[in-house]
Amino acid sequence: MYLVRELFFCKPGQVRKLVDMFHTMNELNAKLGMPAMRIMTDFAAERYWTLVAEMEVESIAAFEAMMNNQPAGASDADMKKFDEIMKNYHDLVQSGKREIYKIETPKKK
Repeated sequence: MYLVRELFFCKPGQVRKLVDMFHTMNELNAKLGMPAMRIMTDFAAERYWTLVAEMEVESIAAFEAMMNNQPAGASDADMKKFDEIMKNYHDLVQSGKREIYKIETPKKK
């Protein structure tokens, strides 16, 4: 299992708009059977106006397929809605990065 963490460093005063976009996207993701994202904003962080969205995926291959392909069960209308939700999100963001961590679980004895 892997944790995929997306960090977005927003322009001043724009983080709330991006939070709303991500919550709306989370609703669509749930409909399509995609992993739920945990959405967080900075309370005390390296930078102000930071949004973090993280999700767990079974494998890197599963994440890559999710990013490169239309999710199974997603219609063209669903994909159009996704595009509408995230339209112009680049206008809200200065920069960002992705972190991927392997979730370590104890070995069974």
